[in-house]
Amino acid sequence: MNSTPPLGPPHHENFPPGELHHEAPGIEFMVEDAPDFELSDAEGLLGWIERVAKVHEHRIVQLTYIFCSDDYLHRLNVEYLDHDTLTDVITFDNSDDADILEGDIFISVERVRDNAQDLGIPFRDELHRVMIHGVLHLLGYHDKDLLSQTAMRAKEDYCLALREF
Repeated sequence: MNSTPPLGPPHHENFPPGELHHEAPGIEFMVEDAPDFELSDAEGLLGWIERVAKVHEHRIVQLTYIFCSDDYLHRLNVEYLDHDTLTDVITFDNSDDADILEGDIFISVERVRDNAQDLGIPFRDELHRVMIHGVLHLLGYHDKDLLSQTAMRAKEDYCLALREF
């Protein structure tokens, strides 16, 4: 996964509002520039993400997931991170406190779909992996080198096992 930690995060409120799929205290799911995307299992996802935060002894203040197109995420990658590449997820940490989760997680639905197809796994599983990958970045995990990528993958697997839906 080509996720990049923040370098001056844009807060989701700086972007035009998209269609709100579901919201719970502290977590919201939005869609920008991905009209065919439909998030399923929203209730299960909310509980799962909250469980992952609790297991890691963090409290969710505000997590906003923005599901978008390759073009939308590419523009963010170029503008905010100076990376002229496609990626599946970009996480912007908006927190000032080490034990809270507050940030925006942008996910390219197109990249997730292509990655799932390339890996021969269901779209849903790859989407969940990328969603929790963003949370893990907010928890302080990195994936810049092979060792940290291996540790991140193990942590993703652990978090995916916490799903109860």
